[in-house]
Amino acid sequence: MARMTAARAAVEILKREGVSQAFGVPGAAINPFYAALKAGGGIDHTLARHVEGASHMAEGYTRAHPGNIGVCIGTSGPAGTDMITGLYSAIGDSIPILCITGQAPTAVIHKEDFQAVDIASIAKPVTKAATTVLEAAQVPGVFQQAFHLMRSGRPGPVLIDLPIDVQLTEIEFDPETYQPLPVYRPAASRAQVEKAVAMLNASERPLIVAGGGVINADASALLLEFAELTGTPVVPTLMGWGIVPDDHELNAGMVGLQTSHRYGNATFLESDFVLGVGNRWANRHTGKLDVYTAGRTFVHVDIEPTQLGKIFAPDYGIASDAKIALELFVEVARELKAAGRLPDRSAWAASAQERKATLQRRTHFDDVPMKPQRVYEEMNRAFGPDTRYVTTIGLSQIAGAQMLHVYKPRHWINCGQAGPLGWTIPAALGVATAAPEDTVVALSGDYDFQFMLEELAVGAQHRIPYVHVLVNNAYLGLIRQAQRNLDINFQVNLEFENINSPELGVYGVDHVKVVEGLGCKAIRVTEPDQLLPAFEEAKKLAAEYRVPVVVEAILERVTNISMSGSDIASVNEWEELATEPGHAPTAIRPLSVG
Repeated sequence: MARMTAARAAVEILKREGVSQAFGVPGAAINPFYAALKAGGGIDHTLARHVEGASHMAEGYTRAHPGNIGVCIGTSGPAGTDMITGLYSAIGDSIPILCITGQAPTAVIHKEDFQAVDIASIAKPVTKAATTVLEAAQVPGVFQQAFHLMRSGRPGPVLIDLPIDVQLTEIEFDPETYQPLPVYRPAASRAQVEKAVAMLNASERPLIVAGGGVINADASALLLEFAELTGTPVVPTLMGWGIVPDDHELNAGMVGLQTSHRYGNATFLESDFVLGVGNRWANRHTGKLDVYTAGRTFVHVDIEPTQLGKIFAPDYGIASDAKIALELFVEVARELKAAGRLPDRSAWAASAQERKATLQRRTHFDDVPMKPQRVYEEMNRAFGPDTRYVTTIGLSQIAGAQMLHVYKPRHWINCGQAGPLGWTIPAALGVATAAPEDTVVALSGDYDFQFMLEELAVGAQHRIPYVHVLVNNAYLGLIRQAQRNLDINFQVNLEFENINSPELGVYGVDHVKVVEGLGCKAIRVTEPDQLLPAFEEAKKLAAEYRVPVVVEAILERVTNISMSGSDIASVNEWEELATEPGHAPTAIRPLSVG
């Protein structure tokens, strides 16, 4: 039998589980693992500037391709607590990442040793498992189980905490005979799917709500095939955006209180049956449940049995991996189609497209300072259907989801459930690391951008190019808009006169100087006609210098973005709507008037 340190055994297992990339920050208590990482070879490592940043890089890396599992590494104490936000984000969106932390020696873990904290207990609520390994011989089994858990059932993150003496202890381990554990995924039965399809066929105006679980299961093509076989329009959730291309005749648009389309909400309110696959009925998608569910029959397919009925009781629930279920849905639909037993849904599908052509928001404004809507219009012109967008939260993200276009799964990479400010830059670096040949475009408001902007230096150091669109109104815009309900505008203003950059007026932080100081490129845009040339120049600069390139758009200070505080039937449209084709020139369908 081969003898090696437990740390080296862990590295060998990572490689055999398919890991080729890690993100992290070394420190005294995790240095033996780093020594094993160097000695073992085969795993590239990206040095983050902040350990939370490393966790979000791991998330972005996982989200970019099916089968990826991002790995983030940190030392003991604050490194683990810094990564809690990344673990929370990952578990909320069913994203498998592995967090590896160093720990004080086993003999002093509970003796207030320097940077010794019970990270496993802290991390338990936001992981599928969190373990401090106290016996070196258990390390191979704990890592094997970690990958089994991350991939089985509803995917999610795992934390493994390694005391420094455990890392250094030699154990017997034979990497050549190591084998990953079989992955467990619940499976729908033929009878369950037949019943669900019969319920769909009995309806007149059915919809499919396609969630992030479809993307996680790499089942987008199957869902689209089932929709096409049955002629059923599809509503992608925010996490499922891209499952059906935006320009597909069965894409009905998104539904919700914030990241929704006027036509998506209108079509949903006309429906009488909803098949939800791999979605969790998030509150910003549903709004008030009495409005969302009224007059509709629901079938819910989800990999996690306890998710069925968690938000509201469906009329029929199926616990199943989305891909396994959709294979059966397609099989049953093919048979029914061959037998001529599928209803003609063409009129219903056409009505959804008619709404798409008539219920549009205006994007074309020539105002200076700029309205944000114009930024997204020009982004649609500049960035093609292969673009991977990365964003997290705020008015920038909400407006982007209302106005940008996505055509492929994993091309809208969004932190959905947790929504931490600062997520976008490190996540974009993770996506760009996983997909180096693709065009990656990040989208941030000024506050999200400022939370973790030090991670841009990672892109400069490691030559990770992408384009970052920064919409700057020197405001906490989403919070300001929410404060209207309380009749306040309190502690959300970011403006100040920068003594070193008086040309900025009250916009405060000179992002161009900061970005350039971190080794990246930046372009500031103040007029709408400058946007498209700036985006084209940014793409050239990213390709030439192989670093992140920031395009900062100086916006009007206050813009209220369309949204509802209660239900999907009462979205407040603050700006004037599109009433002629020139108002929304990059809309998916030309505006139909009269």
